[in-house]
Amino acid sequence: MSAPSTVPGNTTDRIRRHLVGLKMPRALEALQMTLARIEQGEVTALEAIETLLGEEYTTRESRRIKMALQTARLPTIKTLSGYDFSFQPSLDRHRVLALAQLEFVERKQCVHLLGPPGTGKSHLAIALGVEAVRAGKSVYMATLAELVDSMRRAEREGRLADRVRFLSRYSLLIVDEIGYLPVGSGGGNLFFQLVNACYERCAMIMTGNRGFGEWAEIFGDAVVATALLDRLLHHAVTMNIRGNSYRLKDKLKAGLVRSHDDSSQPGGEI
Repeated sequence: MSAPSTVPGNTTDRIRRHLVGLKMPRALEALQMTLARIEQGEVTALEAIETLLGEEYTTRESRRIKMALQTARLPTIKTLSGYDFSFQPSLDRHRVLALAQLEFVERKQCVHLLGPPGTGKSHLAIALGVEAVRAGKSVYMATLAELVDSMRRAEREGRLADRVRFLSRYSLLIVDEIGYLPVGSGGGNLFFQLVNACYERCAMIMTGNRGFGEWAEIFGDAVVATALLDRLLHHAVTMNIRGNSYRLKDKLKAGLVRSHDDSSQPGGEI
């Protein structure tokens, strides 16, 4: 014969109503099993409360992270544990893990990840973005071309200021693929407006395959490039990945493609 219930029926009913009113469906779902564990003496009342709240918190946190990752527009989910540091020995793993502590977000710094295609720049940027989302930070990611196109469209529609405010309100803005595609006429000026709005107001991560000395060519204007770098190199962390493409590692082993020459790596000052 089972032990008599230690929680009166009317009390149980009130708890259920409270959980419904507080919109705690996971705790409501776990209530009956938790009561059974109390009756069997497996947990104390205090432990049971912790269990119910823990179940609800875990469910809500998972839902929050899922929605925040979607809002962040990350093209895929990457993690630091999934990055092959052994393939890129030029990259200081400890510096990357230090960035994952997100102090650069609190300090509103800019992190530059530079290197040839396939060296994992976007992987690292996304992984840091995931860490920021899990820590409750708002994140938004887009390629440079996407950002400039969206601002150009907003300018035509007379809502450029609103677009810049929208993009600069995130805790962390990730700008991917700088140098891969030309930004077109006026693109540099549009991007400068965004960078100026973000400067010392939010953190940024930039990935690119070309050095800072080539930004005048990328943005089509030496004055704009200098103004951009003046802000983006202040309070900045720069990491140069001098390595080969991870996507081509099998062909490298087979000798079908040549290894990158370190002398051609991007980075450095202007």
